[in-house]
Amino acid sequence: MSDRASRRQFLQASAATGIGFWVAAGARAQDEKKEESPNDRIAMASIGIGGKGSSDSEDAGRHGDMVAICDVDKKRLEGTARRFPKAKTYTDFRKMLDEMGPSIDAVTVSTPDHTHTAAALMAMRMGKHCFCQKPLTHTIHEARLMGKVAREMGVATQMGNQGTAENGLREAAAMIRAGMIGTVNEVHVWTNRPIWPQGGGRPESVPCPEHIEWDLWLGPARERPYGPGYHPFAWRGFWDFGTGALGDMACHTMNMPFAALDLRNPVSVEAETWDDYAKEADRYETYPKWSIITFEFPANDARPAVKVMWYDGGKLPSTDLVGGRKLAESGCMVIGEKGTVFSPNDYGAEFEIIGDVTKPEVEIDKSPGHFEEWVRAIKGGPAAMSNFPDYAGPLTETILLGNLALRAQHKVEWDAENLQAKGAAWLDEIVKPTYRAGYVLDV
Repeated sequence: MSDRASRRQFLQASAATGIGFWVAAGARAQDEKKEESPNDRIAMASIGIGGKGSSDSEDAGRHGDMVAICDVDKKRLEGTARRFPKAKTYTDFRKMLDEMGPSIDAVTVSTPDHTHTAAALMAMRMGKHCFCQKPLTHTIHEARLMGKVAREMGVATQMGNQGTAENGLREAAAMIRAGMIGTVNEVHVWTNRPIWPQGGGRPESVPCPEHIEWDLWLGPARERPYGPGYHPFAWRGFWDFGTGALGDMACHTMNMPFAALDLRNPVSVEAETWDDYAKEADRYETYPKWSIITFEFPANDARPAVKVMWYDGGKLPSTDLVGGRKLAESGCMVIGEKGTVFSPNDYGAEFEIIGDVTKPEVEIDKSPGHFEEWVRAIKGGPAAMSNFPDYAGPLTETILLGNLALRAQHKVEWDAENLQAKGAAWLDEIVKPTYRAGYVLDV
């Protein structure tokens, strides 16, 4: 048996699945460290190497051997190839996985939102471990499917919401779960996004720059001509490519309340935005300039029903809720009958406890680092906290329901089991996408 084959068998056999527990009762990594054999090195490939993909590929290169890189922007590809001279370069992730599959153990996916699932599903169905940027997917059905495939294939997964690795977030969530502020009846989360143009129409068509493979950039999305503003950043504001302010930041700012209160499967969601957005055809093109979204969650075994409110585009909750304290540009507040946990921080890692409450002693599993959690899981350690089936998928489902309400412009009663908006079958196309020929969703 070749060294490559034996190394791949080791990595695949040792990839543990299941919940990455982050409280004291959970699985812990062994304290002892053993010297790494060259045969145990992870063969990495990165899909999308600009923006956050730059640091994701750097992390991959530090923790393994980069064997392939892929990006539709040939200028970026050339620059990154100088950092990874031994890696083969591609502009089409499908070709990369087809040709390099036997040589790849794990992939990072850091593309625009609409391509996350197509790339990650192809890799996971080939048995590759997968790290994918936030939000995990572009649509709700994709989030459910990503978790299902990850579990079926037994691969190690993680979403790039790095706040899950912050000990402060884990401590705040554990204290709320321990009952420090009593029964929680509402949560408020806000962000300074969007910081890109949003709330307008489609840009005028212009010739695509030669260094961008536009058809590959579109990937599974519907065909349209190139226009200024899509690449490399403002795609976030377009329905066909991004997930707006909510999708961009809620995987961070709603992360701590989600961990504390298990905020999955809301029964309804309703969005408020400016009046003209409801009237303009542009709302089928871009996300709004601002929104306030209300999620209603049913009671579960650990807590009663709870309401969560999201604010973006300059909208904020009342400062009266935190005793008149100044609100940062992003943050969250978890309001209980005895007190409030107030975090003026994107990740929920920094927080203040408001109220005459006793701070409980809680134990948490401290993270070795966000990317390191995924690498540890690949090598047989516990699953990363933000793994696809148990955490990242359900979190993304919850968040993207807010966008469903934006499109509906009315209160959406949600059937989580069947992934359907009750009495609104016309929203099915927002829940589950139709991919262009050449890209695979369901098998």
